[in-house]
Amino acid sequence: MPFTTIDFPGRLAAVVFCQGCPWRCTYCHNPHLLPRGAGALAWPAVLEWLATRRGLLEGVVFSGGEPLLQRGLPEALAAVRALGFATALHTAGAYPKRLSAVLPLLDWVGFDVKAPFGEYAPIVGCDDGSSARDALEILLASGVAHDIRCTVAPELDATALDRLREELTAIGGVGLTLQTYRPPDTFPAVSS
Repeated sequence: MPFTTIDFPGRLAAVVFCQGCPWRCTYCHNPHLLPRGAGALAWPAVLEWLATRRGLLEGVVFSGGEPLLQRGLPEALAAVRALGFATALHTAGAYPKRLSAVLPLLDWVGFDVKAPFGEYAPIVGCDDGSSARDALEILLASGVAHDIRCTVAPELDATALDRLREELTAIGGVGLTLQTYRPPDTFPAVSS
């Protein structure tokens, strides 16, 4: 996405959407990014385009899918920083060790929690939430600016949100931004 004012707080930015995700959230905002390969831009072309945006944009956001799935993410973040851009990451924390490795290269993280940590499976389809909890603890200890957010999926009621807030408080998470759930059929059709 060549321009955004909402994906990196306080900065004019571009968004690089990364393909692939280990989870299958019931409300996935970008289901067209789940299969890898189709329609992908080559990274050198993205860098070349970003070089033309110096002085116009302030930052670059890596989003997805799940950007931490990309083994080349540390190198990509370093290349973007070398161009003079601030860097941001949208993640759900599926890969705590990979998050730890890239935190020194980040200025901000949008961290998506899905549910109370022991209640992930009904939403993501395959995880118990422990990786997300571990990743969030790493993020909180890092001091990197962040926002913790949760989409209020139909699987979450008020008591689940209360449990999530309690869990976040217990590990040092301050604040929770609630995001509106949009059923998948309300997204525009994606052409191939």
